[in-house]
Amino acid sequence: MNTLRSVRPGTTATVVKLHGEGALKRRIMDMGITKGTSIFVRKVAPLGDPIEINVRNYELSLRKSDAEMIEIK
Repeated sequence: MNTLRSVRPGTTATVVKLHGEGALKRRIMDMGITKGTSIFVRKVAPLGDPIEINVRNYELSLRKSDAEMIEIK
């Protein structure tokens, strides 16, 4: 399973599935990350946390733990 955490900067990926449950999954969906959404990984912080992405024409920073719950292709 490939997750958003493993994507290299400068790469575009498509969301296949959101893992997790409850409030955490709802928070990710509220940020605009849903099945079929295209995500561009802009950069990763020097220590790997957070990850800066572009989703639906806006910039967003995600923790590594949140990025692991987003399955991509």
